[in-house]
Amino acid sequence: MVSAMRVLIVEDDERLAEIFRDFIGELGYQPTVVGSAEAALEALTSARPDTILLDVRLPGMSGVEFLSLPNVHDSEVPVIVVSGVATEVEARACLKLGALDFIRKPVTLERLGQVLAYLKPFAMARQQAAAQRPVERRPAPRAAVKLGVRITASKGTLEGTCTELSSTGMKVRVGRRLRPGQAVKLEFAPPDGGPPIDVVSLVVRVDSEGAAFWFLDLLGPEADRINTFVDRLQQR
Repeated sequence: MVSAMRVLIVEDDERLAEIFRDFIGELGYQPTVVGSAEAALEALTSARPDTILLDVRLPGMSGVEFLSLPNVHDSEVPVIVVSGVATEVEARACLKLGALDFIRKPVTLERLGQVLAYLKPFAMARQQAAAQRPVERRPAPRAAVKLGVRITASKGTLEGTCTELSSTGMKVRVGRRLRPGQAVKLEFAPPDGGPPIDVVSLVVRVDSEGAAFWFLDLLGPEADRINTFVDRLQQR
């Protein structure tokens, strides 16, 4: 069952941690607060967060050291770094180590809310993929096509080229390797005169020819539109 987005707050200032916890809870997310990077490392497994709000200056292990740990990087959980005392070198190090964003204190709750709202579809898609058993989808008509695709993952954006398209997914040739089970947002515009399509999708297979995606939240009218476009391609 898919639950609200889980946010792990790593903050040793108890007053600020309480403010973050209350605000994140009011937004409808599930906050968990820990006061150190060591505790966050344990919570990465026990709390299964969808995103992490991380201070840089912490007792014991620093936020930069936490980001550099292989199991933190391999988890692919998006990290938002928040700090009022970090140097420019530390800020650049956090971003280089894969932090999604660096926000300086004092943090406006509006800014924090915007970042969390951006991450929400990726978190929901990831939870949905983990909660569902693999199912055999109905075969859908597909066609060879050359179509530009913008792929937005939780840690950046890249460009690819769709080589096969159906109403349930697509195959994309892309330069950077993606990971099966990863949730991304795909943006593409079928050349039929309609508006661009924006859909959260799941990476289901990766091979030498690219990555295969399943569409997770494609609307009925958009699926019908893709089917019409695919039918037109097959009739050529």
